[in-house]
Amino acid sequence: MAEKEHMNMAIIGHIDHGKSTLLGRLLMDTGVIDPHVIEEYRKKAEAIGKATFEFAWVLDTLKDERERGITIDVSHQRFDTNKYYYTIVDCPGHRDFVKNMITGTSQADAAVLVVDAKDGIMAQTKEHVFLARTLGVTQLIVAINKMDRVNYEQKRFEELKKELLDLLKIVGYKEESIIFIPVSAYEGQNITKPSDRMKWFSGPTLLAALDLMKVPEKPIDLPLRIPVQDVYSITGAGTVPVGRVETGKIKKGDKVIFNPPGKQGEVKSIEMHHEEIPEAIPGDNIGWNVRGISRTEIRRGDVCGHLEKPPTVADEFTAQLIVLQHPTAITVGYTPVFHCHTAQVACTVMEILKKLDPRTGATVEEHPDFIKTGDAAVVKVKPTRPLVIERVKEIPHLGRFAVRDMGQTVAAGMVIDIKEK
Repeated sequence: MAEKEHMNMAIIGHIDHGKSTLLGRLLMDTGVIDPHVIEEYRKKAEAIGKATFEFAWVLDTLKDERERGITIDVSHQRFDTNKYYYTIVDCPGHRDFVKNMITGTSQADAAVLVVDAKDGIMAQTKEHVFLARTLGVTQLIVAINKMDRVNYEQKRFEELKKELLDLLKIVGYKEESIIFIPVSAYEGQNITKPSDRMKWFSGPTLLAALDLMKVPEKPIDLPLRIPVQDVYSITGAGTVPVGRVETGKIKKGDKVIFNPPGKQGEVKSIEMHHEEIPEAIPGDNIGWNVRGISRTEIRRGDVCGHLEKPPTVADEFTAQLIVLQHPTAITVGYTPVFHCHTAQVACTVMEILKKLDPRTGATVEEHPDFIKTGDAAVVKVKPTRPLVIERVKEIPHLGRFAVRDMGQTVAAGMVIDIKEK
């Protein structure tokens, strides 16, 4: 039997709206997690007076679990629908999830937005929606959760669906690419089997909706870009960089260039999973042997492309970003570390061109003095050393970045334009 196609799914939404419970229920009802494990958690949770937390507990690797040898690593948890096999991409920390989404270590093909039926839209809901859109997630399943809190009322579902639709359209989602589902993760309603409490709903269950998602087109027609993760020097084989093909394709005999250093060479061979392959396409993690380049001339963060369409080296770039968290404010001159593909380069904010409404993208203020947590803005940025970065409209995979400072992700963004070196 042919291997099912693979999809990455992110679960987003406000922290208290039941993401963990939803995921726990999904993994249990699809047989990924043994019900005995859940039963054990249920007893433990009841004993300390947290009766409804057992699913969430499944996903929190608490200290005593580790001691007892039970760990469930959700970030690499695979589960199967009829059509696909899904991997859940980093859900736990909002900020880390954002960083991973942007640097592409966990590009989500589809996202499930979880919204509490009773509490409705919260600030974090809006932020996640804006981010998902900014990060290029085009297909969305909206799980209106905790329907048990509103007596499974159709009226409340329709009302919240309308509010969410308005919000989603503002940031650029199309109605036909969104599926709304009323669920109760805790009660197991509409997760893997149709609900007996919501006969009024004729749409799919959450599991069935996951089969309605489409596998994104592989960006083979875009110029070749392979960010370098590591470089090895293999006796008798020469220099072998490794990395994931983001766009385009590479084959034996190709003339390639690594930027920023501008080093050129010829592809002698390509290896994936310890086997030689004639060509590699987006999504492939490869080692490629390059003739004409020494181990010391290229490094992590450099990007490989073809000579005729070399990776873009930015002298300065203009970006749209959203400030996720900053203890004070971001002003001109601020120089944090920008994480883009595999590169990490300190960049200076040269100019804050305008402040935007994070929910709509409309300009609120021209040339503000500063931007703070929750603001979106258009800024001009100068890398402190050469950096390969692309316009998000041209090569989206290399046009997004995360901004890190003080051990946290302070902002996320995408490149609108580049002044090339």
